[in-house]
Amino acid sequence: MILHGYFRSSAAWRVRIALHLKGLTVENRYQHLRTGQQLSPEYMAVNPQGLVPSLILDDGTVLTQSLAICEYLDEQYPEPALLPSDPIARARVRAFAQVIACDIHPVQNLRVLKNLQARGQTQDDTQSWARDVISSGFDALETLVNSQSRPFAFGENPTLADICLVPQLVNARRFGADTSGWTRLLEAEAACNALPCFADALPERQPDAE
Repeated sequence: MILHGYFRSSAAWRVRIALHLKGLTVENRYQHLRTGQQLSPEYMAVNPQGLVPSLILDDGTVLTQSLAICEYLDEQYPEPALLPSDPIARARVRAFAQVIACDIHPVQNLRVLKNLQARGQTQDDTQSWARDVISSGFDALETLVNSQSRPFAFGENPTLADICLVPQLVNARRFGADTSGWTRLLEAEAACNALPCFADALPERQPDAE
């Protein structure tokens, strides 16, 4: 398999974690998001959205969107499971992941912030926007996991929720959000970062890191 990504992309980071959890190896190719490499005709032929990640399977099939890729990997390589077997628990993990992947991350990512600046917003304004989006979303996430068992977000093993949580907490700090009140989320993050499969997926450990 071939994974197109970028070391700092939260979405690509999620897929790297999932691959490490599953013990899968891929050929990595990199699209430099800040220089616009993902918009080249060659890459647009792979992913017409011009986004990362994209996962190319052995037969040439292209998968896009990080959560769809993670769920594909979970179905094809079921151990260890990224989703609980219980339908209610599975729905809760998916809901948590989607708060990040659908509500928080898309409206504070690089493409959106550049668009806001192109429309006349200052860098300080866009940074403040991103911080507010992240903070309100994480307040909700803290409530969603407060009643769940530990040490991970939803129990004794990492799930799709943790795969989304860890990169987004790094984003939160990058934008200056105050994380001190999210004690339950920080506990889950610490449990994740103690695992080699999470540590190996860190941006600074990727060959394209700057």
